Amino acid sequence: MNLWRFSARGIWRALGPGLVTGAADDDPSGIATYSQAGAQFGFSLLWTVFLTLPFMAAIQIISACIGWDTRRGLANNIARVLPPAALYPLVASLLVANTINIAADLAAMGEALRLVTGGSALVFAGLFGIVCLVAEVLIPYHRYAGYLKLLTLVLLFYVAAAFSVHIPWSQVAHATLVPNLNLNRDQLLMVVAVFGTTISPYLFFWQASQEAEESRLSHRRLYANEPQLKKNSFKAISIDTWTGMAFSNLIAFFIIVTTAATLQTQGITHIDTAAQAAEALRPIGGPFAFALFAAGIIGTGLLAVPVLAGSAAYAVAEIFKLRGSLELPASRALGFYAIVAAATLGGSALLVTNIDPIAMLFWTAVINGIVAVPIMIATMIVVASKREARVVALPRWILILGWLAAALMGLAVILLIWSSM
Repeated sequence: MNLWRFSARGIWRALGPGLVTGAADDDPSGIATYSQAGAQFGFSLLWTVFLTLPFMAAIQIISACIGWDTRRGLANNIARVLPPAALYPLVASLLVANTINIAADLAAMGEALRLVTGGSALVFAGLFGIVCLVAEVLIPYHRYAGYLKLLTLVLLFYVAAAFSVHIPWSQVAHATLVPNLNLNRDQLLMVVAVFGTTISPYLFFWQASQEAEESRLSHRRLYANEPQLKKNSFKAISIDTWTGMAFSNLIAFFIIVTTAATLQTQGITHIDTAAQAAEALRPIGGPFAFALFAAGIIGTGLLAVPVLAGSAAYAVAEIFKLRGSLELPASRALGFYAIVAAATLGGSALLVTNIDPIAMLFWTAVINGIVAVPIMIATMIVVASKREARVVALPRWILILGWLAAALMGLAVILLIWSSM
């Protein structure tokens, strides 16, 4: 049977967890971080988007293959090679980071809707939290996955906006290909934020769990002695993941370009409000700029919040051996959905702190950048361990990229700490 039919419908169906993962990467935290990077540093940090693409694709492919080949989530696999003293802090840090991320995303969604309709941003944020929770608990994943992929298209407005203003493309190309890094705290903080919102730890757990679920639902045999089947699955996962990551970084690239060409040229070098961030879409949206910005924030937020809550639930359920799956009704996975509810409602509870939504989104990206380092190292230890290496046999080049990704993230965090001392 021909596994690859290059029709639009066939390609769309083939794109699954990888595309959703890539789109969820450009959540409200990502939009705010990339917007701040463009406003504060102009085009000078575009190299971070170009540099991170192969590394983020590699670590996501590795996570996906771990899930697909073992039929177990990432936390379950880490538990098989690391002691509880190392495992529990990793999962706890993921849970804390995800809860803060959920709070930041919901706050941004509420503020974005307030820009368009008026009213209370706090009330809107709480309602969005309830909508996300109800959707994840009541609707099986395979049913709403297609709608999640459609939500990603709203981000293309940033691409259109970039082509509606004057862009010095020669400067853009130079900034993209030639890194410009000054070892001062402000720039290093932004680099860690960009890395953290691009290579986010919750995405590792999410894609691994989704691939494990799809693998179990496929009813295929475990193919330790069938190299062709393993090669085909690696090819499918790679195409799906590279597509999702390329889409994610393309949007990130154009958010930075657009905000640099609009906000920075107008003298806005620090984004303090959602209204300021929305001004980047003024060239393409005109009087509808706020509406377009709100659509992007709300659309990606509705995509990202279930992923954040779901990835935390998968990780916690796996280490405590709770039955859990987004395909199961709540009555058959009470513990799993209790974790989903706790993460979502915990994020909603943080909204009453009245922390500025834009600041919260940025610092969420920084937290993700720090938390990602030990989780990436643990992920690489899984595929390097003698216990799992025969099951998850990956090409050497992807393993090298995975270790380099962990080293890159670790170096950025170390330089940030050094610059802050």
